[in-house]
Amino acid sequence: EARPPLQEIASLTVPLMEQHGVEPVCQELHIAPATYYWQRKRQHNPELRSVRQRRDEELGREIERVYDENKRLYRVKKVWLQLRRESIKVARCTVERLMRAMGLVSIRRGKGVKTTRSDKDAATPDDLVNRRFMAERPNQLWVADFTYVSTAQGFVYVAFIVDVFAGVIVGWRVSTSMETSLVLDALEQVLWA
Repeated sequence: EARPPLQEIASLTVPLMEQHGVEPVCQELHIAPATYYWQRKRQHNPELRSVRQRRDEELGREIERVYDENKRLYRVKKVWLQLRRESIKVARCTVERLMRAMGLVSIRRGKGVKTTRSDKDAATPDDLVNRRFMAERPNQLWVADFTYVSTAQGFVYVAFIVDVFAGVIVGWRVSTSMETSLVLDALEQVLWA
């Protein structure tokens, strides 16, 4: 079993050393007292830290920022790619090492359920807004979406209508079956509200 890093040992053994003295504790841990004192000095004086330690601290802050900005969903590869996009040069293995050391583990989502059986020959509806999802006033443009949500009792399907101007849901319906009537009911809710 590998010995913990010296900085960890130095910070964890302070109460022991106050009680028993530095030399007996260092002897038990098989480290030289001079190594312990040097490590303590480096902890309190950042300029004495190695270039790698200082770089790791800077990168650690950047990694944590990217991780938090992305709702703790990003894993090593995505954090690394985002840092590269921001012109922060770092090796992927370094990101992996630092994320592991900081205990940053992404939230894993369950495997998706395939709900679409595409028919390549079927006619597709026209794109009436030419992919320009912008509106100048409320109720000028609505968009519909349809998704599923996993619950303790199984999946439920949710259809909702969004007012593009305000970006809010103006109508919605939930059902245990994935049918066209679900979306139409959500639309009717908006029309008659």
